[in-house]
This record gives sequence, C-alpha cells and structure tokens, in this order.
Amino acid sequence: MAQHFIPVSAPALVGNERKYVLDCLDSGWISSNGKYIELFESGFREFCGVEHSISCTNGTVALHVALLGLNVQPGDEILVPSLTFVATANAVTYCGAKPVFIDSEPETWNIDPKAIASQVTPRTRGIIVVHLYGHPADMDAIFAVARKHNLFVIEDAAEAHGATYKGKRVGGIGQVGTFSFYGNKIVTTGEGGMIVTNDSALAAKMRQLKGQGMDLQRRYWFPVIGYNYRMTNVAAAIGVAQMEKAEWHMERRHEIARWYREELQSVEGISFQAEKNWATHAHWMFTILVEKPAMDRDQLMSRMLERGIETRPGFYPMHMLPPYAVQNQDYPTATRLGLRSISLPTWAGLSREDVRYIAACLRECLEG
Repeated sequence: MAQHFIPVSAPALVGNERKYVLDCLDSGWISSNGKYIELFESGFREFCGVEHSISCTNGTVALHVALLGLNVQPGDEILVPSLTFVATANAVTYCGAKPVFIDSEPETWNIDPKAIASQVTPRTRGIIVVHLYGHPADMDAIFAVARKHNLFVIEDAAEAHGATYKGKRVGGIGQVGTFSFYGNKIVTTGEGGMIVTNDSALAAKMRQLKGQGMDLQRRYWFPVIGYNYRMTNVAAAIGVAQMEKAEWHMERRHEIARWYREELQSVEGISFQAEKNWATHAHWMFTILVEKPAMDRDQLMSRMLERGIETRPGFYPMHMLPPYAVQNQDYPTATRLGLRSISLPTWAGLSREDVRYIAACLRECLEG
C-alpha cells in the first residue's frame, strides 16, 4: 500500500508569482502588452547571454517561428533526432518541410553527430539539436557538419534551462535557440516559450512573425502573413518571478539528481544518462534506462504507481509514431532508449526523504 503520492512533476511557485500576477489583475494589463513582457524577455536574455529574446505562446511555436525566420520552405529537409518530444518534428511539418530522423548517441542520448552527414541531401537546410532531458548535445561536432554543408543549427533547449556546453549556456550557441516554460519545466510560466538569437535581423523578423506579421515600426500595417503567438503579461509575470529564483531552481535539480545517483548507484539493472565533462546537465528530468532484460518498462512503471510514485515513459522515437513512421531504416539506439527509459519524479519540492523512498521502491520493484 502506498505511503503517499509523489507526482512526477510539480511547479515550484515559491517567489513573487502571486504578487506579480495580482499586479497584472489590478492594473488590467492581462493580455500581450504590459511591463512584465519586457522584464521577462530582458531577464531571460541576460540569463542566456544573448542579444535578443522574443517571448511567445509555447515552446512548439518558438520552434515554428524559428524555422519560418530561417525561411524554411515546403520541400526542405531538416535533420532532427528521432528521440525527442513530438513538437520538434511537428514544427518542421508545419512549414511543409520534411523532418529527417537521426539516431541517438548512446551515452548522452542526444543526436549522434557521426550519423548526421550521411543524411544530408541537396534539400537539407538545417539541423535541430535537442538537449535531451537537459544534457547538451555535442555542439562542436554538430557544427563541423553544419559548416561543411552550409546548414543552420537550431537549439531546441525546451528541457535545458541553464545547461552549459563548454562553459556557455545553451540557446545562444546555434543561430537560434528555443525554450519552453510549460508547467513541468525548470522555469515555468504555465504555458510559454522564448526564442533567443544573436542575429539582429533574424530577431526582428521573428518578432514580426509572432505578432500577426505587423510592421514593428508601423502599427496595424501587415506586410507579411504572421501568427498570433504572443505571450500574455500574466504568464510573463510568473516568468519574471521564476527568473528571480532561477539559480535556486537549477540548484534544486542538481541536488535532486545528486541524491538519485547516490541512492541508485548500487541498484542493478538500471543505468543513467551520462554527464560529460564538457557539459553541465540541467537535470530537467532524472531519467533511468532499464537494462534488466526480463523487466518490462511499463510493468515497472505500474509497480511504482502502486507504491504512490508517478513516473513517465521516455519519448517514443519519432520514427515509430504513425505520422512519421519510417520504413526500411534502423534507429537502434533511439529505439532502445525510447522504449527502455523512465523519468523519475524531478521537481524542486522533493525532499531527500522523498528520493530515498523512490529509490527504495524502485529497488523493490526491480527485484520483485
């Protein structure tokens, strides 16, 4: 019988979120204008160490706008990891382009740089790199291929707030970086997204596209077709409060990941995502790989739930999903990781006792 219920994720609203949201309500600035929009954008811009930041509705539309800003057209091909959340592939499809899937690197679980070059064709325009579960991809190796074939690189950093690659925070390494602020993210606005870049012309184009295409200097003049992808001032107010405690949010994830490793290091039948010495893992989700052949991943999750612990499966690889099913092509690492991985509860409110209980239950379930 479960002692208590531990959700896989929960937001940590421990700062000025309520104060700032009430300020929006009292002032009447609840839509897509208001002081918190600029405050959130500027704070996140400084956090990432970039020159431009554009808030938007969510992480998926951030990817969509980034691709549109880079002039992705129908018929283009964009290389993406097969092991990712479906939004990465969907955003490419929204543009009429084709996502071309790449297998995973077995240690970090990210897109395998060695597998990229063989998939480049005359139609290939760019690469979307996903920093999976918060671990940065090997950007130098990816850029070596991108420069050789004149490809752009977008960083899908939805899961990697504050992660670093060789001392530089992710998001500002590629031509464009995109983030999600969904309720389970390290920094949240409930729903929300951000696009970052160091390219001034590209930033202006993307800001115009996310605001219905309105000319940035001429109100209600629409020279291009755009989208209503604007963040609300209320959501941004939550984001401002979250950014005031961003370092705390990141440290809590690091601490929880450290506890998990300490508690689970001697447990047989599982392994962890690597943390390379050139990276700082953001630990969005502490995810394990079930190595025990006789243990079914979904059965293990059911056993954990019986003990009051919610978990979540790893992402099904894109090549396995009906809209993107790929025939006669093998993605062995992505398949293995996607079907054998489980994310354990990972959020700032967890205590050491919670992690100890989760680890004990996992050990018991694996042995049972």
